[in-house]
Amino acid sequence: MFRTRAFLATLAVAALLAGCSTGGNSGGGKAPEAPAGNDGRCEASGADFAVGKPGSAALLEQARKASGSQMARILKPHDVVTLEYRSERLNLNVNEQGVVTRVNCG
Repeated sequence: MFRTRAFLATLAVAALLAGCSTGGNSGGGKAPEAPAGNDGRCEASGADFAVGKPGSAALLEQARKASGSQMARILKPHDVVTLEYRSERLNLNVNEQGVVTRVNCG
């Protein structure tokens, strides 16, 4: 009985740790370039121009470059997101109509 519980506990911990792994770069090989001097960290104020515009892939990429972020995402209402903070990630929050309402890092 104890061995079975120990095995199941070990299996559960292994599964949790596997879910935390980064899995490498899924961006197709080359990491996006960030402006010199910010180490790829997000500066949300650089992407403030996006507020009020319709969220799109082109706008997301422009905002990512302007903020110096390494990665970016569009967050829609009711999207399920993790609570981790990533200093190199830009978030464009959009409303139900797809218009950007907030720009922040994390």
